[in-house]
Amino acid sequence: MLKLHVNDETSRLRAVVLGTAESNGPTPKFEEAYDPKSKIHIKEGTYPKEEDMVKEMEAVAAVLEKYDVKVFRPNVIEDYNQIFSRDIGFVIDDVFIKANILPDREREIDAIQYVIDQIDSEKVVQLPEEAHVEGGDVMPWNNYIFVGTYTADDYPDYITARTNSHAVKALQEQFPNKTVKAFELRKSNTDPYTNALHLDCCFQPVGKDKAILHKNGFLVEEEYQWLVDFFGKDNVFEISAEEMYNMNSNVFSIAPDVVISEKNFTRLNTWLRSHGITVEEVPYGEIAKQEGLLRCSTMPLIRD
Repeated sequence: MLKLHVNDETSRLRAVVLGTAESNGPTPKFEEAYDPKSKIHIKEGTYPKEEDMVKEMEAVAAVLEKYDVKVFRPNVIEDYNQIFSRDIGFVIDDVFIKANILPDREREIDAIQYVIDQIDSEKVVQLPEEAHVEGGDVMPWNNYIFVGTYTADDYPDYITARTNSHAVKALQEQFPNKTVKAFELRKSNTDPYTNALHLDCCFQPVGKDKAILHKNGFLVEEEYQWLVDFFGKDNVFEISAEEMYNMNSNVFSIAPDVVISEKNFTRLNTWLRSHGITVEEVPYGEIAKQEGLLRCSTMPLIRD
């Protein structure tokens, strides 16, 4: 049996689901793309090739293995995008929550059923149908659960709006001993520079008390300010719109002092190292074209 345990974003990682880029399928048609960044690359003919994405993910697998992390991979479904395992489920404490994601992506969870079968069935929870949630919007941080959401009346108009107020309420009911803190995110179906697809596209804790933040990803300035005050201004690395577009906040922690990051994130990687964090650099620029990066493609199951 897998004894799940995830209480924060950075404690020493022991087991994780890493997505796969194998048999990723043909380049989607423009109208099939879910996010504005993919649309740009489809239009410009620069959409990533499968063999390049497979190489990038193998580089991550190699780093995880170097740190003795148990790595699960999804069963490969032919011609199907299974890179972003973060979206399909997430662990808080010792509970596995199945996410209610876009209907087109429901087969992704079947591909990790063999992992779910190793979890105590009483610890596997499906949220109510009206609670839309994806793992990229959910961040356990000790006594808090940070959740990215979008609650305006035009929610149904945004395919980029993935987590609703029903999900925030359902998580609070599921974890009454924690404080669920929701943040309204800026959404755009057309402009990747002003679209925070998930909370981890504009915010992520690193180390024990630090955070990467992008102010414009948040719709409500007070909510952004709450995070700055919570971590402390000197502990926050503020990224630009260009850096958010390149997914600088979407790195992945193996431990408080070890982060996997994209090799071109020069400014961020320098800052992390200046705070005593080892940066394991990998190439991930092709996968980033689908508006997802390292946190998006990993689903932690066990952290110390």
